[in-house]
Amino acid sequence: MEHKIKEAFDGVHASRQLQQDTARRVMGRMKRKKPSPVLRTAWAAAACCALLLVVGLGLYRTPTSVISVDINPSLELEINRFGKVISVTGYNEDGTALAQELDMVVHMDYQQAMDTVLSSDAVTDCLARDELLSIAVVDLSDDAQSQEILDYVSACTAGDSNTRCYGLGREEVAQAHELGLSYGKYRAYLDLQEAGISVTAEEVSQMTMREIRQLLDDTGSGSGQSSGQSSGSNQGPGNGQGYGPGDGTGSGNGTGGYGPGSGQGSGN
Repeated sequence: MEHKIKEAFDGVHASRQLQQDTARRVMGRMKRKKPSPVLRTAWAAAACCALLLVVGLGLYRTPTSVISVDINPSLELEINRFGKVISVTGYNEDGTALAQELDMVVHMDYQQAMDTVLSSDAVTDCLARDELLSIAVVDLSDDAQSQEILDYVSACTAGDSNTRCYGLGREEVAQAHELGLSYGKYRAYLDLQEAGISVTAEEVSQMTMREIRQLLDDTGSGSGQSSGQSSGSNQGPGNGQGYGPGDGTGSGNGTGGYGPGSGQGSGN
């Protein structure tokens, strides 16, 4: 039976033209067929989710503030607009080692991250040796975040006379990383230059903040003028927080630096 059926259909052949016409009609119908409303909605939702993901990742990875921690290790924590640490970078040999040790602070809230940094063995050991700790908060976004961070780190270190916290604007430290310096060390480097002290950026990178302070003291260039503003500036007759030993006999506004000194004024 099967043999007879096969013989019957063996003689049936479609012409080449018929095959081509049939193929064109089938493809045309397939192209004209629109996706269902459910499928179009699903595609639109997927596109929106992808766009939000791209935008969200961009915002998350963009730093809006930087915390520069300098004592001998020099390192920086980049903070995004959500208050999360997105990177930890060392700017000298000790800083690189400490940054590697503290890589767990990435994605932490900056408060928890700074608590971890300040309680690390490297920082506590330096403070135990009477070193000076400088914490500079750099504002990259012109909003209130950097002041909030500065208020927090200032409160955390309020009981330590060897620690100074102050704020900086991005224009003040624009060339820091080109010289291989953290923002805080770069601000100190500029102060040394202004004092007429011949020192290279590489030398400053390896110096402790205590050594930098000592150089300024030795040249008598500590006029009590601070590099930046702390959250609690002292106003009075030459009694502000600065980083030099000037007498400050006039009224001035010493507003936090990287070492104790007298306020702005006509110091000797």
